[in-house]
Amino acid sequence: MSTAGKVIKCKAAVAWEPNKPMVIEEIEVAPPQANEVRIKIVATGVCHTDLYHLFEGMHKDGFPAVLGHEGAGIVESVGPGVTEFQPGDKVIPLFISQCRECRFCKNPKTNQCEKGWAADSHDVMALAESRFTCKGKKVLQFMGTSTFSEYTVMNQMAVAKIDPAAPLDKVCLLGCGVCTGYGAAVNTAKVEPGSTCAVFGLGAVGLAAVMGCKAAGAKRIIAVDINPDKFEKAKVFGATEFVNPKDHNKPINEVLAEMTGGGVDYSLECVGNVAVMRSALESCIKGWGVSVLVGWTDLHDFAARPIQLIAGRTWKGSLFGGFKSKDGVPEMVKAYLNKKVKLDEFITHKMTLDQVNDAIELMKHGKCIRTVLSVSPQ
Repeated sequence: MSTAGKVIKCKAAVAWEPNKPMVIEEIEVAPPQANEVRIKIVATGVCHTDLYHLFEGMHKDGFPAVLGHEGAGIVESVGPGVTEFQPGDKVIPLFISQCRECRFCKNPKTNQCEKGWAADSHDVMALAESRFTCKGKKVLQFMGTSTFSEYTVMNQMAVAKIDPAAPLDKVCLLGCGVCTGYGAAVNTAKVEPGSTCAVFGLGAVGLAAVMGCKAAGAKRIIAVDINPDKFEKAKVFGATEFVNPKDHNKPINEVLAEMTGGGVDYSLECVGNVAVMRSALESCIKGWGVSVLVGWTDLHDFAARPIQLIAGRTWKGSLFGGFKSKDGVPEMVKAYLNKKVKLDEFITHKMTLDQVNDAIELMKHGKCIRTVLSVSPQ
């Protein structure tokens, strides 16, 4: 029986309020409107940005919401005006749109887009409009995606069609974490062959940054984390050395300066902590060092001494690894299928949507790299 044009009742994890566990509810998902596609989500990763919204950002206007933004699925139906997708296509929802028409999309220097939730709702992390309702109440669509639901509706400019051979329970990670870290090294920092890099934070984003540094030909890749359990995993992705700041009685930037004869060529902050951002900048060599902010946060100001930049360091930020989303994600899927990018190695746990709160707890306590939730049968 076709569901096209009808409201679908399905299961979703609803965050009714901040700082509370999500609740598995039956929600209604309206049919796609003009230029929209309705997607059956097959698998989703649990990312720190979901935790950020729930436990740190806690914006009063950002609830109730269906969280999740690192998913993969199959197109169920399309709205009027959609020509790029048809039912049955394998797709990855994108939290950054690519309309291909705005001044940002036309400029090769950026992957920003003037359309979508991120253009003017980055603090709330959701647009006011949504196709979700639950118990008669409107439920917000988190980051324009909401992958902790069996079905979601998205504008076609925020969906990437991918190779039909791609395993959805692996490539879902390309919807956020892996592209974010890998691209920060390759696209934003533009790591050069033979260089020395430091990656701060060895979650999925940091490990992907390590993988990006290796792919770019870095000679030394120093992994920095206060959890030594992560060092073995970092080796798999290409880290050559490891530093635990807790093992030293001097600032980490001084430790790295001693190890590298003055500082690293590139540093990537993959934690989302303003103190670590400053340490990462100070770990760069003066003259040409480049430090990239990768970890997502919008809670505090960050600071540095002017002389640190006057001396020739560059401080820059990276959103979604600098990838233009609709173009970059299918390319990364191909790179995975061609064994040029690792994905399986990030996945430490597999669970179901019903276990989403357990997955959140694992991440909160640093007990996983990535947990992939099975959402709907394929």
